[in-house]
Amino acid sequence: MREGLKREIRKWDLVALLINVTVGAGILRLPADVQRTVGNYSLAAFVVCAMIIGLIALCFAEVGSRFSGTGGPYLYASETFRPTLAFTVGWLMWLTRLAGFATLAQVFVAYLGYFWPPAESGLPRVAIVTGLVVLLTVINIIGVKQSARASDIFTVAKLIPLLVFVAAGLFFISPASFTVATRPGLGSFSAAVFILVYAFSGFEAVLVNSGEIRQPQRVIPFALIMALSASVVLFLLIQVVCIGTLPQLAESERPLADASYSFLGALGPAMISAGALIGIFGTLNVIMLACTRLPFAMAVQGQLPNPLARIHRRFRTPHVSILVCAATVLVLSLSGTFVYALKVTVITRVIVYASTCVALPVLRRRARMAVPARTVGEVSGSFEVPAGILISTICVILCLWLLANSGWREARDVAIAVAIGLAIYAVNRTVSAPS
Repeated sequence: MREGLKREIRKWDLVALLINVTVGAGILRLPADVQRTVGNYSLAAFVVCAMIIGLIALCFAEVGSRFSGTGGPYLYASETFRPTLAFTVGWLMWLTRLAGFATLAQVFVAYLGYFWPPAESGLPRVAIVTGLVVLLTVINIIGVKQSARASDIFTVAKLIPLLVFVAAGLFFISPASFTVATRPGLGSFSAAVFILVYAFSGFEAVLVNSGEIRQPQRVIPFALIMALSASVVLFLLIQVVCIGTLPQLAESERPLADASYSFLGALGPAMISAGALIGIFGTLNVIMLACTRLPFAMAVQGQLPNPLARIHRRFRTPHVSILVCAATVLVLSLSGTFVYALKVTVITRVIVYASTCVALPVLRRRARMAVPARTVGEVSGSFEVPAGILISTICVILCLWLLANSGWREARDVAIAVAIGLAIYAVNRTVSAPS
């Protein structure tokens, strides 16, 4: 089945989308959370997490270069595993995006409350959240080109305050702040790295839109390496400035805003809050772009109801899937009850990462054996990671290590979510089965 989507995402659009979703709301809060967990060893935790995500991203670069269809990790799993496991990967990705949108909508309202306190409750809150969802829905229905261009603008706008924060803050760092106390235990350090996965993750969502990327075989590896490298450098510099200028970093609820106040005065928190609003809106745009394409891709594969695979005649966008996702995120955002804990979303992301890392050697073997593709959009890969089999094996082991540091309650919630998804999958197979 041909997807029929327009390929309107260019190379630098993809870089902007990846930076937009990676440099999200997590970096506004996590510097304090990690500092609280391991003290000044937080810098080491950032480096270790960056190395892990970097290796995983290399696997994504190779596997992603082998596909030109929509679905990202779900599509990779469809080609590599049994249909039930592929559905589970897609389902977990979709739930993660829904939860992320609902959570960020609340964060957006909270930051807007810095400038206009009534925004945080009552009718103004409902109007603001509804307006966000409606605006992003219209942008996505009109066309992926408009959504990608909007992401370009938001990426530049969100980076400016962060770059000002780093450039100014580096001149006010106190070297004495970087003394290290007792080395943290392995458990604490592992927990810190696990938390930071939230800050570095999100890139996998953008790859869902591969069916709308121009020359994805060439563009995806370049964009992944470029965007993640830039994000790693920025995150490390932000943590250095936070440690060096904010002695009470571990106790801060708004670490960047509090740190900026120490060297920019009242202008600092206002600048960071404004940047947060721009950044969160940009991230919501990317989430909406990825979230709405997952049900479409799963419907193309016959794993969700066929209407979700419909394409708008004029705009060539999956309008039914977009409307369904928009209605879902609006309800969840307004209710404020469907906000997964950070660890729950990290668990689902790590599972998706592991599935793609496992797919790498499988797809290499299939390519050597010239096995026909089972899915839409598989092509010959144009990028191959040196020592790829070894790297994918290391990545799977690292993913298992990260999962071992999650709590049982979060694992239980993920298991419940999987069970609900499989029930929907079974019902759809029963209804769509030929009589």
